Amino acid sequence: MMQKTILITGASSGFGAMTARALAKAGHTVYASMRDPSARGAAVAEMEKFARDEDVALKTIALDVTSDTSAQAAIRQIVGEAGRLDVLIHNAGHMGFGPAEAFSPEQLAQLYDVNVVGTQRVNRAALPHMRSLGRGQLIWVGSSSTRGGTPPFLAPYFAAKAGMDALAQSYALELARFGIETTIVVPGAFTKGTEHFHHAAAPADTERAGLYWSGPYADVDQKVLKGLAALEPADADPAEVATAIVDLVAMPHGSRPLRVHIDPSDDGAAIVNGVADRVRAQLMERIGLADLLHPKA
Repeated sequence: MMQKTILITGASSGFGAMTARALAKAGHTVYASMRDPSARGAAVAEMEKFARDEDVALKTIALDVTSDTSAQAAIRQIVGEAGRLDVLIHNAGHMGFGPAEAFSPEQLAQLYDVNVVGTQRVNRAALPHMRSLGRGQLIWVGSSSTRGGTPPFLAPYFAAKAGMDALAQSYALELARFGIETTIVVPGAFTKGTEHFHHAAAPADTERAGLYWSGPYADVDQKVLKGLAALEPADADPAEVATAIVDLVAMPHGSRPLRVHIDPSDDGAAIVNGVADRVRAQLMERIGLADLLHPKA
């Protein structure tokens, strides 16, 4: 197996931390990035201990996806130390939970900044180097919520993830002739084993939120959370997302799928995405650009 240099954004916890450890154990050099490692002492210490105990190349690095300067500096550091960057995993994300109307426009913009615009900043820093290699891999950690059954009170997050998914699809076509391969990993609503829901932002306008919680939508928030948790099989393991990413990295160049679903609750996203991705491929064929569906060897 060829050892690769890999950057993961938002790797202090959840899918990102699990994936960083799994890829390092698989023999790769992994840069686990987080916005402010100095404020994440426990996470950094855990990663460093794992690297020592397992004798693997796992390093933490500062990368704030909401800062151009930070993104550029992180890529410079990685290329300076490792000599190359082979795989970029867009995992950084933030959730909001509550009535859409009660989120301020600034809150919505901030969620888009982390979930969507952040990927653009890191791409602009990393892609010139990856294009110069003539080979590379982008993995975008999306969400089944963009196409599956979407419950209420997660609108800002769902909208941002849908934006990221659309961006990823276009990038896939625009990078194929540079030999850069794209896969969108689509996890379902894992309610255990990650801090996603626990760290979700609450609406800034508490007065408007109260009109929902004390009115006709009283208890609906709890029904959403309990309902999602009840759909999840008892053996649902978020580490399956990390395993899927390790498998993607190991696949031969040119053979990787556009999309991989890891959704034990089966909310329907795989069916809807299957149709949408087929229609997208057919359009590319009809306009004479079918070669963009597969990266150049």
